[in-house]
Amino acid sequence: MGLFDHFHRSHEAVESGKHEGSLTHELIAGAAAYQATKAYNEHCEKNGKPVDHAHAKQIMAGLAGGIVDKLIETKGLDAIDRHKAKKQAEDQLSQHYGYQ
Repeated sequence: MGLFDHFHRSHEAVESGKHEGSLTHELIAGAAAYQATKAYNEHCEKNGKPVDHAHAKQIMAGLAGGIVDKLIETKGLDAIDRHKAKKQAEDQLSQHYGYQ
């Protein structure tokens, strides 16, 4: 079972839950990383892959950041959770895709 499966489990836990503040920033980050990965793959299918990894990383970080914002707003978490979740999502994407 790979990291993408871990992201998927986090996504499922977040999306199936009620609108409440009991979700951890790690779970939100995993869900955001999963959704960002899916959106990035769809982007690549439509537009081709970016020329370099730095551009790919920027695209995925932007997607993850927007998804974290949406999840934070709909799940009732605060600004600290938002910051932690964005950082965690970027870290998870970097580890998964080997970006430094």
